[in-house]
Parts: sequence; structure tokens; C-alpha cells
Amino acid sequence: MEPTAPAISTSSLTRRFGSLAAADQVTLEVAAGEAFGLLGPNGAGKTTLLKMLTTLLPPTSGSAQVAGFDVIRRPASVRRVIGYVPQMLSSEGKLTGYENLLVMAKLYDVPRRERGERIRHALEFMGLDGVADKCVGEYSGGMIRRLEIAQCMLHRPPVLFLDEPTVGLDPVARRAVWDHIEQIRSEFGTTVVLTTHLMEEADMMCDRVAIMHLGRVAAIGSPSSLKAAMGDPGATLDDVFIRHTGADLESGGNYRDAARVRRTIRRLG
Repeated sequence: MEPTAPAISTSSLTRRFGSLAAADQVTLEVAAGEAFGLLGPNGAGKTTLLKMLTTLLPPTSGSAQVAGFDVIRRPASVRRVIGYVPQMLSSEGKLTGYENLLVMAKLYDVPRRERGERIRHALEFMGLDGVADKCVGEYSGGMIRRLEIAQCMLHRPPVLFLDEPTVGLDPVARRAVWDHIEQIRSEFGTTVVLTTHLMEEADMMCDRVAIMHLGRVAAIGSPSSLKAAMGDPGATLDDVFIRHTGADLESGGNYRDAARVRRTIRRLG
């Protein structure tokens, strides 16, 4: 049996902003069906890497393939085979959950005869069928995040990118999002790549993680192997993070802190 091609492959992938290398010579592979986490402090290059892999930002040098398509030479093909949930709000609050999904189904060219069934299944799958006819502006943060994931899964992409999918959510909502992401992997065999500041999230959800620091991959491996390499039976992923970045984990802050971080990320690209 021939080995399965990786879902994502990068070679010396680099993005510079002037003299600053936001992502610097990043080389990695993500296996098909894997849950892969990108960890690192703000400014480490996680979101820049994600933007290059989703064709939102062209690389300065190096190469990358997603689901077999080159992100530079075939960006349109890449966009057809991925789902992307950004940090920024991507649902329209004045539309209902159903209407948001219908808009996305049309944008993704889901065949007309399949739209109703796919939307119904997506709403049920994400536990939103009871609020399908309510305006999204009335949804809780966790419900909005689940709707956004449902939106980007309507065309059943083999690769799903999630940029801090549970930022700002309470523990109950966070757990619900985790459960639904795991269901997506189980039902569709989807490859999931996520960025997160939550070590619990990475430890629980990811088969492997890459810890980024100053634009480079400082460490890569399964959470268990990275913890074992610390040489301390009680080591946590927090300890691994601190060893490789020299940075303390962020506390997460309140809504105003989260909004400030998001504005800064958008401004700096």
C-alpha cells in the first residue's frame, strides 16, 4: 500500500515584512486526518503561517502545498479544498443561522439540490437546529463559533484551519466546540490545523503540535513526547512552551483584552 500524501507540506516557507521575518524558513508536514496545533506567544508567526497556507498572504520565499495544491501556483484550488475559521467574526448578526449557512452554501457552490439537506445536517451536527431561525446577533459566543465552523464545513473540505477557535469562550462553550471539532474529524476524516494559546486545548485535541518562536519552529512532536523530553515526570505542556519560547503563558484576559489583541493582529497582518 502506498503511503498517504501529507495534507499539508511546507519547505522553508518564509514571509517578511521589511526586515522582519514573521515566518522564517518553516518546514513541516501535517498528515491527512491529523489534528495539528500551532503554539507560540503573540508575534511568533502562527497567524502569518496560517494566512500563507490559506492563500490570504503570499510567501516571500519557500513553498507550501495544501491537499496537493501549491499555494502560490494554484491558490484557487487551495481555497476550494479548505475551510477557514478566522479570529475575526465571520457571521452576519442581522441574518439568522439558516440564512448565514445559505449564503455560504451559495458562495461555496454547493449544488442547489443539496443545499437544504447540507444546511439541515450542519445545524443538527453543531447543535444549532433549535436556533436556526434566530438572528445570529442573539447567539452566545459559543453558538456563534459553532455556526462559523458549520459555515466552513458545508462544502466538506478535507482540510480545516481554525485560528484560536475558542478565544473568549467560557469553559462550557469551549468544551462544546472541542467536542464538535472531534466529531468533524471522526465523521469526515478532516485534517484540522489550529492555533491556540490554551495548552489544555492543545494537549487534549492535537495529535502533534509545533511550538513557534520568533517566526521559527522551535519544537515539534506529540504533546506526550514533548513532555517526556523534559525529563520530568510531572512536566506539562506549559513547561514545554516556556522552555522553548522563554515566555510565560498569557492569562487570556477579559473581553477588552481579547478585542485589543485581535485589533493588533489585524493591524499587523
